Amino acid sequence: MGLTKTEIFTEKQNRLAVLLKAIAHPARIAILEHIISTKACICGDLAGELGLAQPTISQHLKELKNAGLIQGTIDGVSVCYCINTKVWEELQQQLNGLFITHSPKPVCC
Repeated sequence: MGLTKTEIFTEKQNRLAVLLKAIAHPARIAILEHIISTKACICGDLAGELGLAQPTISQHLKELKNAGLIQGTIDGVSVCYCINTKVWEELQQQLNGLFITHSPKPVCC
């Protein structure tokens, strides 16, 4: 198995790749959109809201939480999730920084 050679990239590049990998699935985007649209922590049944099986939802929540994009707290038998504002802002700043570096040229290959 080959090495990923992440050590040749900057910490910032590696971090952005982790965040983008975490959101690089339509189900995860749907979960994030749902959490954002409620403007509150989600403690309910996301499976019913999104039409996905509970184990599928759990796996996607785990990926989002591991990347730090969401945070969760245990409340009795349920886990409540919300956007981790600090990491969300980090992602926004990194993407803005990446996009702003490109200035379109009138003629390109």
